Amino acid sequence: MADSPARVVIFGPASWNEIVLLDHLPEPVPHMQFAQDRWHAVGGTSAGKALHLTSPGLDVELHTLLASDGDGRRVADALRGAGVTVMAHEADRTERHLNLMTPAGERVSLYLATPSLASAEQQANLLTALRGSDHAVIDLTETGRSLIAQVRATPTPPTIWVDLHDYDGAAEFHEPFLRNADIVFMNGDATDDPESLIRSCVERGPKIAVCTLGAHGAIAVADDGVIVRTAAEPIDHIVDTNGAGDAFMAGFLAAHISGVPLAESLRAGGRQALAALQTKHLHPALAD
Repeated sequence: MADSPARVVIFGPASWNEIVLLDHLPEPVPHMQFAQDRWHAVGGTSAGKALHLTSPGLDVELHTLLASDGDGRRVADALRGAGVTVMAHEADRTERHLNLMTPAGERVSLYLATPSLASAEQQANLLTALRGSDHAVIDLTETGRSLIAQVRATPTPPTIWVDLHDYDGAAEFHEPFLRNADIVFMNGDATDDPESLIRSCVERGPKIAVCTLGAHGAIAVADDGVIVRTAAEPIDHIVDTNGAGDAFMAGFLAAHISGVPLAESLRAGGRQALAALQTKHLHPALAD
């Protein structure tokens, strides 16, 4: 009998976003600009990871806080239509962003609405789901911050994956995530020395730390101290950069689960990121 697929449970944001494309980001002075394009789309770092992990055929379940409103229904319907198993936990509001983008991929994200902390009952249900997984992806939210140490304290904990995003190596909010994770990801936006950053992360607990560097590829280190670097995958035209980091992490996770070496997992992440870069949506399946 074939082994059952690895069970991946993701907890974190799924949102309804408006994307506005500008020729340059606004200056901090009163002025007027004309948008080059605008559209609505599913957003949220956890939604992006779930979309890109669903395609390899893993057993993936997305837990997220959504209100019973129009935005929440649009998010849930779109994700389920793309094949994602969505477990929606009732929230007071659905997360909503306004993303100002440039053709070069620069972004300012304005958070228009975010859900409140999950209730005690919801946190208990989330804890059960995360503890019952083989791989728990816990994204940066106040609820995730409350839960991650409890997931780690499970007698046989899952492998815990965390995306630290633009971590600078010192932000206090990130500390519980960093210290309880097995594998962490971040981008290089807040550092001039990504090698030192990922080494400092591994010194505080994770077995692997990965930093994506955009057009310069990615760098990673495991607890053996060996630095691995890979080049960015070639691409002729970038449509939109939203969700590329989430796609990279998903591609890496799927490859790592299959047992390939660290360098090949990085390359798999780069290849998966291409799918996000070539669509206005988090994943091509949402464009159907």
